[in-house]
Amino acid sequence: MKARVVKAAAYAVVGFQTAYLMHYYPTEFIAAMLNSVMGTSEKVAFYIRFANELGIKVLPPDINESFSKFTVREGKIRFGLAAIKNVGLNVIESIVKSREEKGKFENFSDFYDKIDISLVNKRAIESLIKAGAFDCFKVFRSQMLAVYEKLLDGVSSERKKNIQGQMSLFADFKEDFGSVEVQYPNIKEFEKKYLLAMEKEMTGLYLSGHPLEEFEETLNLRTNTRITEIISTEALEEGVIDQNSGIKDGDRVIIGGMIAEVNKKITRNNDMMAFIRLEDMYGSIEVIIFPKVLQKYRQNIEEDCVVLISGRVSIREEEQPKILCEMIEPLEKVNNDKVYILVEEEKLRKEAFDKIKNTLLDYKGSQQVFMCTKKERQKFRLPSDYWIKLDEELLGYLKRQFGEENVKVQ
Repeated sequence: MKARVVKAAAYAVVGFQTAYLMHYYPTEFIAAMLNSVMGTSEKVAFYIRFANELGIKVLPPDINESFSKFTVREGKIRFGLAAIKNVGLNVIESIVKSREEKGKFENFSDFYDKIDISLVNKRAIESLIKAGAFDCFKVFRSQMLAVYEKLLDGVSSERKKNIQGQMSLFADFKEDFGSVEVQYPNIKEFEKKYLLAMEKEMTGLYLSGHPLEEFEETLNLRTNTRITEIISTEALEEGVIDQNSGIKDGDRVIIGGMIAEVNKKITRNNDMMAFIRLEDMYGSIEVIIFPKVLQKYRQNIEEDCVVLISGRVSIREEEQPKILCEMIEPLEKVNNDKVYILVEEEKLRKEAFDKIKNTLLDYKGSQQVFMCTKKERQKFRLPSDYWIKLDEELLGYLKRQFGEENVKVQ
């Protein structure tokens, strides 16, 4: 009994401290949380999104501003270089030391001239370019990727010739170093989606944007939950969020996002099923598609496709929640019309709903259904369990039940 009381008291103290820090030092607190989960990209993504929702800006990695960890400056959080793949702590320490002793890097060639190339290798430079850490030089990433290896080889060769360190590759230009430019090829920048893909490859995150930005408004309208409201997060464990969404095992949800990964498997009955990873702007989750559902929707399951998925939440101990898919359709093909069913007055609304609810379950989709009362002039949206994919057969059924004039689609 005494042990439980002590434990409860300890949790209370930690909870109070967390609430205090979040209230008075939100930027510093979130930066600390980011550093504590730096090795887990999904948790980093969650805290960055959480910071944005609080109005706290998280700045991208910058070779002249970033340190190894996430840092706070002027109310903003700067991305830490240690969160970039292939960039070791010794590399970061060497870059920061060169920057502090010799001044900020003026351009790409100045970076090479100042760093210790025995510590900063090609792989690290490539990763920094892909993550956008050199974007401050206002040069296309495509151009830097085209020259970084040749430039490093040139610097290395020159320093070997001048082993005593009497001159650098650019020593002849000391009086006017700013006039020296790397000879970049005349090529265009990569497409936005490719730049984002490189950022995701190097950090596990999209830093300069998100592939779903253009769909955000539609996804918010057509879904009833975010992925982070389903999956367990460090934030809940640490008390950053007051409480979870209340989603339970077996609950029906409608989520939307981009298919990041597709894996198909043959069952014992020699049927095909699929496992996909769906990403929205907040996180990702595994979706299981059983053979019958896969057979019906197989044409909609492709990597990089933006889709809406309706299904049931599956929660098991010591596993991340999953979605058991019931319906999947490309967002571009989703009908945005809403269905309005009119009844005379409020007391008839429940009776009308009971009459059609089982039928609505046979037409699961993402179109919202409303019941409206003529007398009280009120509108009620049905729970997402009863959202539909409207077709002529269902529309005809509803009109027969309530009268053609009492079913509106708009």
